[in-house]
Amino acid sequence: MTFRSMLIIGVSLLALPAYALEPGDLAGQRLSEADYQALVDAASKVTPPKNGDSYTFGFANLGRNAPFFLNVEKGILENAELAGVKVLVTDNAFDGATALANAQSYVRRNVDYVIEFQTDANFGPTIMTNFNQENIPVTAIDIPMPGATFMGANNPRSGFMGGAYLGQAAREKWGDDKVETGYLVIGELPQSGAIPAMRTDGQVAGFLAEYPGFPEDHIIKIDTKGTLEEGFRVMNDLIGRIPEDAPILGLAINDQSILGMLRAVEQANRGDEAMFVGMGADEIAAMAAAPAFIASVGYFPENYGNYLVPLALMELAGRELPPAVLVTHEMVTRGNLCQFYPDSQCADVNEIDFAFPAEAFAAHLKVQAENPDLSDYQDLIPSE
Repeated sequence: MTFRSMLIIGVSLLALPAYALEPGDLAGQRLSEADYQALVDAASKVTPPKNGDSYTFGFANLGRNAPFFLNVEKGILENAELAGVKVLVTDNAFDGATALANAQSYVRRNVDYVIEFQTDANFGPTIMTNFNQENIPVTAIDIPMPGATFMGANNPRSGFMGGAYLGQAAREKWGDDKVETGYLVIGELPQSGAIPAMRTDGQVAGFLAEYPGFPEDHIIKIDTKGTLEEGFRVMNDLIGRIPEDAPILGLAINDQSILGMLRAVEQANRGDEAMFVGMGADEIAAMAAAPAFIASVGYFPENYGNYLVPLALMELAGRELPPAVLVTHEMVTRGNLCQFYPDSQCADVNEIDFAFPAEAFAAHLKVQAENPDLSDYQDLIPSE
Protein backbone atom coordinates (compact mmCIF):
# COMPACT_ATOMS: atom_id res chain seq x y z
CA MET A 1 0.00 0.00 0.00
CA THR A 2 1.41 3.37 -0.98
CA PHE A 3 1.47 6.42 1.26
CA ARG A 4 -0.96 8.14 -1.11
CA SER A 5 -3.47 5.29 -0.80
CA MET A 6 -3.16 5.46 2.99
CA LEU A 7 -4.10 9.12 2.86
CA ILE A 8 -7.40 8.50 1.09
CA ILE A 9 -8.57 5.55 3.18
CA GLY A 10 -11.12 6.64 5.73
CA VAL A 11 -11.16 5.21 9.24
CA SER A 12 -14.36 4.13 10.89
CA LEU A 13 -14.48 4.72 14.60
CA LEU A 14 -18.27 4.66 14.93
CA ALA A 15 -18.25 1.60 17.14
CA LEU A 16 -15.45 2.89 19.33
CA PRO A 17 -15.75 5.14 22.37
CA ALA A 18 -15.11 8.86 21.88
CA TYR A 19 -11.68 8.66 23.46
CA ALA A 20 -10.43 5.93 21.10
CA LEU A 21 -8.98 8.35 18.55
CA GLU A 22 -5.60 9.69 19.64
CA PRO A 23 -3.28 12.18 17.93
CA GLY A 24 -0.91 9.37 16.96
CA ASP A 25 -3.71 7.76 14.93
CA LEU A 26 -3.71 10.64 12.45
CA ALA A 27 -1.77 9.76 9.30
CA GLY A 28 -3.42 12.15 6.86
CA GLN A 29 -6.60 10.12 6.40
CA ARG A 30 -10.00 11.81 6.14
CA LEU A 31 -12.26 11.04 9.10
CA SER A 32 -15.94 10.31 8.67
CA GLU A 33 -18.81 12.51 9.78
CA ALA A 34 -19.55 10.00 12.56
CA ASP A 35 -15.94 10.16 13.74
CA TYR A 36 -16.16 13.92 13.86
CA GLN A 37 -19.42 13.83 15.78
CA ALA A 38 -17.72 11.72 18.43
CA LEU A 39 -14.85 14.24 18.63
CA VAL A 40 -17.22 17.21 18.85
CA ASP A 41 -19.26 15.49 21.57
CA ALA A 42 -16.11 14.80 23.58
CA ALA A 43 -14.88 18.38 23.13
CA SER A 44 -18.22 19.90 24.07
CA LYS A 45 -18.19 18.14 27.43
CA VAL A 46 -14.84 19.72 28.33
CA THR A 47 -14.82 23.04 26.44
CA PRO A 48 -18.33 23.98 25.31
CA PRO A 49 -18.62 26.28 22.26
CA LYS A 50 -18.43 29.91 23.33
CA ASN A 51 -21.59 30.80 21.44
CA GLY A 52 -23.50 28.01 23.17
CA ASP A 53 -24.27 26.26 19.88
CA SER A 54 -21.36 25.14 17.69
CA TYR A 55 -17.63 25.72 17.39
CA THR A 56 -16.09 28.61 15.48
CA PHE A 57 -12.46 28.31 14.39
CA GLY A 58 -10.20 30.94 12.88
CA PHE A 59 -7.87 30.00 10.07
CA ALA A 60 -5.27 32.63 9.20
CA ASN A 61 -3.81 31.47 5.90
CA LEU A 62 -0.26 32.40 4.94
CA GLY A 63 -1.49 33.61 1.54
CA ARG A 64 -4.23 32.87 -0.96
CA ASN A 65 -2.23 33.23 -4.16
CA ALA A 66 -0.73 29.76 -4.70
CA PRO A 67 -1.95 26.14 -4.81
CA PHE A 68 -0.23 25.09 -1.58
CA PHE A 69 -2.09 27.60 0.57
CA LEU A 70 -5.40 27.14 -1.26
CA ASN A 71 -5.15 23.35 -0.88
CA VAL A 72 -4.52 23.71 2.86
CA GLU A 73 -7.53 26.01 3.16
CA LYS A 74 -9.79 23.74 1.10
CA GLY A 75 -8.89 20.74 3.25
CA ILE A 76 -9.58 22.62 6.48
CA LEU A 77 -12.97 23.81 5.23
CA GLU A 78 -13.97 20.33 4.05
CA ASN A 79 -13.06 18.76 7.37
CA ALA A 80 -14.76 21.54 9.31
CA GLU A 81 -17.96 20.99 7.35
CA LEU A 82 -17.94 17.31 8.34
CA ALA A 83 -17.49 18.35 11.96
CA GLY A 84 -20.14 21.07 11.89
CA VAL A 85 -17.51 23.71 12.68
CA LYS A 86 -17.66 27.24 11.24
CA VAL A 87 -14.33 28.59 10.00
CA LEU A 88 -13.48 32.29 9.69
CA VAL A 89 -10.72 32.60 7.07
CA THR A 90 -8.28 35.51 6.88
CA ASP A 91 -5.24 36.17 4.69
CA ASN A 92 -1.94 36.89 6.43
CA ALA A 93 -0.49 38.00 3.07
CA PHE A 94 3.06 36.93 4.03
CA ASP A 95 3.19 39.86 6.44
CA GLY A 96 3.71 39.84 10.21
CA ALA A 97 1.75 43.00 10.92
CA THR A 98 -1.21 41.68 8.90
CA ALA A 99 -1.03 38.39 10.80
CA LEU A 100 -1.16 40.27 14.10
CA ALA A 101 -4.18 42.28 12.97
CA ASN A 102 -5.93 39.07 11.91
CA ALA A 103 -5.14 37.48 15.27
CA GLN A 104 -6.65 40.44 17.09
CA SER A 105 -9.77 40.15 14.93
CA TYR A 106 -10.17 36.53 16.05
CA VAL A 107 -9.96 37.63 19.68
CA ARG A 108 -12.68 40.21 19.08
CA ARG A 109 -14.85 37.62 17.34
CA ASN A 110 -14.51 35.25 20.30
CA VAL A 111 -13.44 32.17 18.36
CA ASP A 112 -12.95 28.81 20.04
CA TYR A 113 -9.70 27.84 18.31
CA VAL A 114 -7.20 29.27 15.83
CA ILE A 115 -5.09 27.62 13.15
CA GLU A 116 -2.21 29.97 12.30
CA PHE A 117 -0.17 29.90 9.09
CA GLN A 118 2.11 32.93 9.26
CA THR A 119 5.61 33.53 8.09
CA ASP A 120 7.24 36.17 10.30
CA ALA A 121 8.90 34.54 13.32
CA ASN A 122 9.32 37.95 14.99
CA PHE A 123 5.55 38.36 15.31
CA GLY A 124 4.86 34.87 16.69
CA PRO A 125 5.27 35.71 20.40
CA THR A 126 3.05 38.81 20.17
CA ILE A 127 0.35 36.93 18.30
CA MET A 128 0.43 34.17 20.90
CA THR A 129 0.18 36.70 23.74
CA ASN A 130 -3.10 37.92 22.27
CA PHE A 131 -4.47 34.39 22.12
CA ASN A 132 -3.13 33.31 25.51
CA GLN A 133 -4.78 36.27 27.25
CA GLU A 134 -8.14 34.96 26.03
CA ASN A 135 -7.31 31.26 26.51
CA ILE A 136 -7.65 30.53 22.80
CA PRO A 137 -5.65 27.41 21.87
CA VAL A 138 -3.61 27.45 18.67
CA THR A 139 -2.04 25.12 16.15
CA ALA A 140 0.73 26.64 14.02
CA ILE A 141 1.43 25.39 10.50
CA ASP A 142 5.08 25.03 9.39
CA ILE A 143 6.41 28.04 11.35
CA PRO A 144 6.25 27.41 15.13
CA MET A 145 4.88 29.88 17.65
CA PRO A 146 5.61 29.63 21.40
CA GLY A 147 3.00 27.52 23.16
CA ALA A 148 1.18 26.42 19.99
CA THR A 149 1.05 22.86 18.71
CA PHE A 150 3.22 22.54 15.57
CA MET A 151 1.82 20.77 12.52
CA GLY A 152 3.71 20.62 9.28
CA ALA A 153 6.86 19.63 7.49
CA ASN A 154 9.55 17.29 8.69
CA ASN A 155 11.99 19.98 7.65
CA PRO A 156 15.33 18.20 8.10
CA ARG A 157 14.20 15.06 6.28
CA SER A 158 12.29 16.73 3.46
CA GLY A 159 15.13 19.11 2.76
CA PHE A 160 17.78 16.40 2.87
CA MET A 161 15.66 14.21 0.61
CA GLY A 162 15.33 16.94 -2.02
CA GLY A 163 19.02 17.84 -1.97
CA ALA A 164 20.13 14.22 -2.26
CA TYR A 165 17.67 13.62 -5.10
CA LEU A 166 19.04 16.61 -7.00
CA GLY A 167 22.59 15.34 -6.57
CA GLN A 168 21.76 11.86 -7.81
CA ALA A 169 19.72 13.16 -10.76
CA ALA A 170 22.47 15.59 -11.74
CA ARG A 171 25.02 12.76 -11.66
CA GLU A 172 22.77 10.70 -13.96
CA LYS A 173 22.47 13.58 -16.46
CA TRP A 174 25.92 15.17 -16.47
CA GLY A 175 28.36 12.91 -14.61
CA ASP A 176 30.40 13.87 -11.56
CA ASP A 177 33.06 15.98 -13.28
CA LYS A 178 30.50 18.24 -14.96
CA VAL A 179 28.31 18.54 -11.85
CA GLU A 180 31.27 19.73 -9.79
CA THR A 181 31.71 22.67 -12.18
CA GLY A 182 28.08 23.69 -11.54
CA TYR A 183 26.46 26.19 -9.19
CA LEU A 184 24.00 25.24 -6.47
CA VAL A 185 21.42 27.98 -5.84
CA ILE A 186 19.27 27.79 -2.69
CA GLY A 187 16.13 29.92 -2.37
CA GLU A 188 15.85 30.65 1.36
CA LEU A 189 13.24 32.31 3.62
CA PRO A 190 15.24 34.03 6.41
CA GLN A 191 12.31 35.98 7.85
CA SER A 192 10.66 32.77 9.03
CA GLY A 193 13.47 31.86 11.40
CA ALA A 194 15.35 28.75 12.38
CA ILE A 195 12.71 26.11 11.64
CA PRO A 196 12.24 26.66 7.89
CA ALA A 197 16.01 27.12 7.78
CA MET A 198 16.24 23.46 8.77
CA ARG A 199 14.63 22.70 5.40
CA THR A 200 17.07 24.70 3.29
CA ASP A 201 20.03 23.63 5.44
CA GLY A 202 18.87 20.06 4.83
CA GLN A 203 18.79 20.68 1.10
CA VAL A 204 22.42 21.75 1.10
CA ALA A 205 23.43 18.85 3.36
CA GLY A 206 21.58 16.34 1.18
CA PHE A 207 23.31 17.58 -1.95
CA LEU A 208 26.71 17.58 -0.22
CA ALA A 209 26.09 13.98 0.88
CA GLU A 210 26.35 13.18 -2.84
CA TYR A 211 29.10 15.72 -3.57
CA PRO A 212 31.14 16.32 -0.41
CA GLY A 213 33.86 18.05 -2.43
CA PHE A 214 31.53 20.50 -4.16
CA PRO A 215 33.17 23.97 -4.21
CA GLU A 216 31.90 26.08 -1.34
CA ASP A 217 32.04 29.23 -3.43
CA HIS A 218 29.67 27.60 -5.94
CA ILE A 219 26.87 27.43 -3.35
CA ILE A 220 24.78 30.60 -3.59
CA LYS A 221 21.95 31.40 -1.17
CA ILE A 222 19.27 33.89 -2.17
CA ASP A 223 16.25 35.24 -0.30
CA THR A 224 13.19 34.41 -2.42
CA LYS A 225 10.74 35.31 0.37
CA GLY A 226 8.79 32.19 -0.56
CA THR A 227 7.20 33.82 -3.62
CA LEU A 228 7.37 33.35 -7.37
CA GLU A 229 7.86 37.05 -7.99
CA GLU A 230 10.81 37.46 -5.65
CA GLY A 231 12.28 34.14 -6.78
CA PHE A 232 12.27 35.45 -10.34
CA ARG A 233 13.71 38.82 -9.38
CA VAL A 234 16.67 37.57 -7.35
CA MET A 235 17.46 34.74 -9.76
CA ASN A 236 17.29 37.15 -12.68
CA ASP A 237 19.85 39.34 -10.91
CA LEU A 238 22.07 36.32 -10.27
CA ILE A 239 21.98 34.46 -13.56
CA GLY A 240 24.61 36.61 -15.28
CA ARG A 241 27.17 35.68 -12.60
CA ILE A 242 26.96 31.96 -13.40
CA PRO A 243 29.31 30.92 -16.26
CA GLU A 244 27.55 29.99 -19.48
CA ASP A 245 28.76 26.38 -19.55
CA ALA A 246 28.09 25.59 -15.86
CA PRO A 247 25.11 23.47 -14.76
CA ILE A 248 22.57 25.42 -12.69
CA LEU A 249 21.29 23.32 -9.78
CA GLY A 250 18.29 24.82 -7.99
CA LEU A 251 16.61 24.10 -4.66
CA ALA A 252 14.28 26.31 -2.61
CA ILE A 253 11.99 26.62 0.40
CA ASN A 254 8.89 25.94 -1.74
CA ASP A 255 7.64 25.34 -5.26
CA GLN A 256 6.61 28.96 -5.73
CA SER A 257 10.23 30.07 -5.32
CA ILE A 258 11.34 27.34 -7.71
CA LEU A 259 8.91 28.55 -10.37
CA GLY A 260 10.27 32.09 -10.17
CA MET A 261 13.87 30.89 -10.30
CA LEU A 262 13.08 28.58 -13.21
CA ARG A 263 11.40 31.36 -15.20
CA ALA A 264 14.47 33.56 -14.81
CA VAL A 265 16.67 30.72 -16.09
CA GLU A 266 14.34 30.05 -19.01
CA GLN A 267 14.21 33.76 -19.88
CA ALA A 268 18.01 33.67 -20.08
CA ASN A 269 17.72 30.69 -22.48
CA ARG A 270 19.56 28.41 -20.06
CA GLY A 271 16.85 25.88 -19.25
CA ASP A 272 18.73 23.04 -20.96
CA GLU A 273 21.63 23.38 -18.53
CA ALA A 274 19.44 23.68 -15.40
CA MET A 275 17.85 21.24 -12.98
CA PHE A 276 15.43 22.14 -10.17
CA VAL A 277 13.92 20.17 -7.27
CA GLY A 278 11.13 21.84 -5.33
CA MET A 279 9.41 21.56 -1.96
CA GLY A 280 5.69 20.90 -1.60
CA ALA A 281 4.79 19.25 -4.91
CA ASP A 282 1.85 21.62 -5.24
CA GLU A 283 2.82 23.09 -8.62
CA ILE A 284 2.36 19.80 -10.45
CA ALA A 285 1.10 21.30 -13.73
CA ALA A 286 4.25 23.40 -13.94
CA MET A 287 6.39 20.37 -13.13
CA ALA A 288 4.73 18.33 -15.86
CA ALA A 289 5.35 21.10 -18.40
CA ALA A 290 8.94 22.07 -17.56
CA PRO A 291 11.68 19.48 -18.24
CA ALA A 292 14.11 21.31 -15.91
CA PHE A 293 11.66 21.04 -12.97
CA ILE A 294 12.41 17.39 -12.42
CA ALA A 295 10.88 16.71 -8.99
CA SER A 296 9.52 18.11 -5.74
CA VAL A 297 9.30 16.69 -2.24
CA GLY A 298 5.65 15.91 -1.57
CA TYR A 299 3.98 17.62 1.40
CA PHE A 300 0.40 16.82 0.34
CA PRO A 301 -1.14 20.10 1.55
CA GLU A 302 -4.58 18.88 0.53
CA ASN A 303 -4.38 16.55 3.54
CA TYR A 304 -3.31 19.11 6.15
CA GLY A 305 -6.91 19.67 7.18
CA ASN A 306 -7.18 15.96 7.95
CA TYR A 307 -4.71 16.59 10.76
CA LEU A 308 -5.61 20.12 11.79
CA VAL A 309 -9.33 19.90 12.48
CA PRO A 310 -9.12 16.64 14.49
CA LEU A 311 -6.16 18.01 16.48
CA ALA A 312 -8.12 21.15 17.35
CA LEU A 313 -11.10 19.14 18.57
CA MET A 314 -8.84 16.81 20.55
CA GLU A 315 -7.26 19.78 22.31
CA LEU A 316 -10.69 21.23 23.10
CA ALA A 317 -11.58 17.80 24.51
CA GLY A 318 -8.69 18.07 26.93
CA ARG A 319 -6.36 15.66 25.17
CA GLU A 320 -2.64 16.27 25.57
CA LEU A 321 -1.28 16.87 22.09
CA PRO A 322 2.31 16.14 21.10
CA PRO A 323 4.38 19.30 20.64
CA ALA A 324 4.79 18.47 16.95
CA VAL A 325 2.85 16.49 14.35
CA LEU A 326 5.04 15.98 11.27
CA VAL A 327 4.02 15.13 7.72
CA THR A 328 5.37 12.05 5.94
CA HIS A 329 7.14 13.05 2.71
CA GLU A 330 7.71 11.32 -0.63
CA MET A 331 9.52 12.26 -3.81
CA VAL A 332 7.09 13.36 -6.50
CA THR A 333 8.76 13.41 -9.92
CA ARG A 334 7.78 14.23 -13.47
CA GLY A 335 7.67 10.48 -14.08
CA ASN A 336 5.53 9.41 -11.10
CA LEU A 337 3.31 12.41 -10.29
CA CYS A 338 0.26 10.70 -11.83
CA GLN A 339 0.61 8.00 -9.15
CA PHE A 340 0.02 10.64 -6.45
CA TYR A 341 -2.33 12.86 -8.46
CA PRO A 342 -4.30 10.66 -10.89
CA ASP A 343 -5.67 13.62 -12.86
CA SER A 344 -2.12 14.58 -13.87
CA GLN A 345 -0.11 13.35 -16.84
CA CYS A 346 3.16 11.58 -16.08
CA ALA A 347 6.06 12.57 -18.31
CA ASP A 348 7.92 9.94 -20.33
CA VAL A 349 11.27 10.27 -18.59
CA ASN A 350 13.97 7.96 -17.31
CA GLU A 351 13.50 7.84 -13.53
CA ILE A 352 16.61 7.60 -11.38
CA ASP A 353 16.82 4.81 -8.84
CA PHE A 354 16.82 7.17 -5.87
CA ALA A 355 18.54 5.92 -2.72
CA PHE A 356 18.05 7.99 0.43
CA PRO A 357 21.48 8.38 2.13
CA ALA A 358 20.37 7.32 5.61
CA GLU A 359 23.81 7.27 7.22
CA ALA A 360 24.64 10.79 6.05
CA PHE A 361 21.21 11.97 7.18
CA ALA A 362 21.78 10.56 10.68
CA ALA A 363 25.01 12.56 10.87
CA HIS A 364 23.15 15.66 9.72
CA LEU A 365 20.55 15.22 12.46
CA LYS A 366 23.31 15.18 15.09
CA VAL A 367 24.58 18.51 13.77
CA GLN A 368 21.05 19.94 13.87
CA ALA A 369 20.51 18.74 17.44
CA GLU A 370 23.65 20.61 18.53
CA ASN A 371 22.70 23.84 16.75
CA PRO A 372 22.17 26.50 19.45
CA ASP A 373 19.52 28.21 17.28
CA LEU A 374 17.44 25.03 17.61
CA SER A 375 17.86 24.48 21.34
CA ASP A 376 14.20 25.33 21.98
CA TYR A 377 12.96 23.21 19.08
CA GLN A 378 14.35 19.75 19.74
CA ASP A 379 10.86 18.25 19.30
CA LEU A 380 10.95 19.33 15.64
CA ILE A 381 14.16 17.39 14.94
CA PRO A 382 13.28 13.78 14.09
CA SER A 383 15.18 10.92 15.63
CA GLU A 384 15.85 9.32 12.25
